[in-house]
Amino acid sequence: MAEEREILSWELFGSASRDLATMIANDGYEPEMILSIARGGLLIGGALGYALAVKNTYTMNVEFYTGVDERLEVPRILPPAPDFVDLADAKLLIVDDVADTGHTLKSVHEFCAGKVGEVRTAVIYEKPHSVVQCDYVWRRTDLWINFPWSDKPPVVDREGIVADA
Repeated sequence: MAEEREILSWELFGSASRDLATMIANDGYEPEMILSIARGGLLIGGALGYALAVKNTYTMNVEFYTGVDERLEVPRILPPAPDFVDLADAKLLIVDDVADTGHTLKSVHEFCAGKVGEVRTAVIYEKPHSVVQCDYVWRRTDLWINFPWSDKPPVVDREGIVADA
């Protein structure tokens, strides 16, 4: 019997991102910047940027997962890291696709704290064992999640050879 999974389709992603944006707007939070955690947070960051009319967007690369359920001991922020010069009063929204262990979000939140005025977090999914409780969550689950952008293998391998389509 196949393991039960949470399935996020492209269509459902559209609804989820809009619902998340509505939660943030209804809460009265008006971020001046959105920081997307690459790679999973890139798409939700862009969608929230449009829905919340925020043009000032950043990305941050954090290495933690090295494979399916395989991770480094601690998350590693990869260069280049955002430089928040003259943003001591700014409101920042950190976004990612999922708060699984929560260690990646915690690491990015700690990096940003003190550099901007206020930091809040938003994710599509949050797992019950996450060390971070996000400010905005579309859905909570303890299931494995199939995201539409990562449920198929890459079309190229690390050496640049085209894989089966």
